[in-house]
Amino acid sequence: MAAPVEFPDGVDVVRRYLAESFAARGDVLDVVTRVPNPRPDRFIRIERVGGSRIDRVTDRPRLDIHCWALDEESAADLVKVARALAFAIPGWRGAVAYDVAEVGGPNTAPDPVSGQERASFAVEVSLRGKALAAP
Repeated sequence: MAAPVEFPDGVDVVRRYLAESFAARGDVLDVVTRVPNPRPDRFIRIERVGGSRIDRVTDRPRLDIHCWALDEESAADLVKVARALAFAIPGWRGAVAYDVAEVGGPNTAPDPVSGQERASFAVEVSLRGKALAAP
């Protein structure tokens, strides 16, 4: 019988990666899983909206990445950088992410609750699992 395989939290992997990548560029901003309260002027929210296990050792979560900013141009600029960085995750500090595929290109989608400008894109990230630790 094959050993059970566990997978990393894809949202957490990409969230940490984007936060560190933006900080390395001198652009520190919140990269979160929920809209903060109070809401900052600029931030990125990542949410798993699907995806599936591809084989015994590969999970491929689908992630929506939403970029909020004060105006449409700033939101478009933020999503442009986040998108470029997202495709560079394979190989990051030995990360378990080894492939990124776009499933939804950048689009504008102002937040329906606050009206704040927002742009988003969607990716699927291939993540390598590992044998489940013994109890």
